[in-house]
Amino acid sequence: MKWNKFRLKTTTEAEDIVSSMLMDLGIQGVEIEDRIPLTQSDKEQMFVDILPEIEPDDGVAYLSFYLEEEDDKDTILADVMRELKEMSSYVNVGDCTIEESQTEDVDWVNNWKQYFHQFYVDDILIIPSWEEVQPEDKDKMIIHIDPGTAFGTGMHETTQLCIRQIRKYVTEDTRILDVGCGSGILGMLALKFGAAYSVGTDLDPCAIDATKENMEVNGISQDRYEVMIGNIIDDKAIQDKVGYEKYDIVVANILAPVLVELTPVITSQLKKGGIYITSGIIDDKEQTVRDAVTAAGMEILDVTYQGEWVCITARKR
Repeated sequence: MKWNKFRLKTTTEAEDIVSSMLMDLGIQGVEIEDRIPLTQSDKEQMFVDILPEIEPDDGVAYLSFYLEEEDDKDTILADVMRELKEMSSYVNVGDCTIEESQTEDVDWVNNWKQYFHQFYVDDILIIPSWEEVQPEDKDKMIIHIDPGTAFGTGMHETTQLCIRQIRKYVTEDTRILDVGCGSGILGMLALKFGAAYSVGTDLDPCAIDATKENMEVNGISQDRYEVMIGNIIDDKAIQDKVGYEKYDIVVANILAPVLVELTPVITSQLKKGGIYITSGIIDDKEQTVRDAVTAAGMEILDVTYQGEWVCITARKR
């Protein structure tokens, strides 16, 4: 089988947020090429001790993604360019030129597995199914994650910010809704922290499949975590299915422009006094999301930071 390959030229400054945008559009897997030197943490994650010499970082990044021949590439590329144009108002996205080519079928969905290894977020061990838990880790809080083509391994700063806030506010009676659940990591960790019930929604069928697979490997039954596909922002059927004023916590680890649209809608799903946790916010967009949260009648409780990313936690009045 042949694939259409698209190589997008952008900047190292924007590569994270552009990658997230591509995945939000349902693009299944993004390859990143840049000249940013690996950190010691990166080397440990990749189990690489000796690296080849690379040229100095020039600020340019190339993001490659693949579409099947039957995909409507014109529509998808138009969506990508629209999102890039919007992003250009708050981050330097660079040239945004896209080169198109064809490539033979390769196992590009699974090739990344050689680089994903177990790691800790605070005292939580996150481990893929193809690695074994070591004896010294048996008593740790452990979650098995095989993200596949869905966002959310726990390595990204935005996911870690959400994890800490969920842990801070969860109780044994908590019902939590994760909008844009990706791999399902946040909903599953909420249950491990003691929550009573999780619901996850996502636009991407791959995310639903990944979440269900991760639930199975973590021994989480479907009577504790329900996942559904659909856009809760404008799909009344999904809003009805998710339910109104049912959730003690709603978490949304999505890009800031989506959070602005989501926030006034999602207040209907939150209980009075419920907690709203938002991340996926690049630091330049913090005030934009703050304004959306307060305009929706919520009280901001906490703002936390990691790297260039922001997490805003609020309470429904």
